[in-house]
Amino acid sequence: MKIAVTYDRGNIFQHFGKTEFIKIYKVEDNKVISSEVISSNGAGHGALAGLLNEQSVDVLICGGIGEGAQAALADIGVELIAGAGGDTDQAVEAYLKGELISAGANCDHHHHGDGHSCGNHEEGHACGAGDEDLCRTRGEAQPALTGRNVGKTCRTHYRGTFNDGTQFDSSYDRGEPLEFVCGAGQMIQGFDAAVADMEIGQVVDIHLMPEEAYGMPDPNAVFTVEIAQLPDSEELETGQQIYLTNQYGQPFPVKVTAKDETTITFDANHEMAGKELNFRIELVEVK
Repeated sequence: MKIAVTYDRGNIFQHFGKTEFIKIYKVEDNKVISSEVISSNGAGHGALAGLLNEQSVDVLICGGIGEGAQAALADIGVELIAGAGGDTDQAVEAYLKGELISAGANCDHHHHGDGHSCGNHEEGHACGAGDEDLCRTRGEAQPALTGRNVGKTCRTHYRGTFNDGTQFDSSYDRGEPLEFVCGAGQMIQGFDAAVADMEIGQVVDIHLMPEEAYGMPDPNAVFTVEIAQLPDSEELETGQQIYLTNQYGQPFPVKVTAKDETTITFDANHEMAGKELNFRIELVEVK
C-alpha cells in the first residue's frame, strides 16, 4: 500500500494543483516501512493524478482540491482524504489508525483572514532564532534545482549575518548541524541552491537578495480582524508575536502591528522579509 501526501517543509501543502513536492509512504501491515519525497515536476491537476497512478498510490492526503482533480483521482481508484492539515507524518499515522477522514475541501485560495484563532501568546515564540528561521514560510513555488545533493538529506553548519555584520543565527552556537532534504522546498531558495552542488567539508560564503531568501513584504499579508471574533485576543499587545491558525487548523506566525478597542491588525510577513542575508555554510554530511 502507498499513501501520498502533498508536501511542503514537513506539512501538508494546501493546494493540490500547485504542489511542488509529494511525500510517498510505503505501508505494510498497517505500518510505514519507508518514505520518500518526489518532485511533481510542475505538473498540474491532471498530470498529478497521472503521476500518482505511475507511483501506484492507493491513498492521497491533501488540503484543498478542486472537483476536476477529485474526479481524476476517482477515475484511477485513488482514495482521497481532503481538507487535512498539519504535519505529514502525523497525518499518515492518524489515517492508519482510522482517525483521519476526508473533509472534502475545495481549492478556493482562502485569505489569511478566514477562520483565525489565537495560538501561543509567548512573545518571540513565532520567529525566534533557530533552524526553523531558514525554513520556507509559505507555499510559493521554488525553481527546480540540479546538483549532486538534490533529493538527499544534508547536514550543514551555518552562520547567518546581516550586511552590517550582525549575526542573526548560527548552528555552530547551538552545537548541532541543520538537517534537511536538499531541493525538497524545505529551505529558503538561496540556501538550498548553495548546498545543491557542494562537497562534504566544503565551506562557501553566499549573499542573498530578498528574492532568494524571505521575499519582499506582501501588503496582502497584513490584515485586520474584529477582536470579538478572535478568541483570547483581548490581552494581545502591539509588537507581540504569536501563532494564529487558519481554516485548515495549520498554525502560522504573525506580529501584532496595531490594536484599538474593537479591532486588531496582524502582519504575517516573515520578520526577515525584504532583507539581504549573508551565510557561511559548511556541508558536514550527506546521507
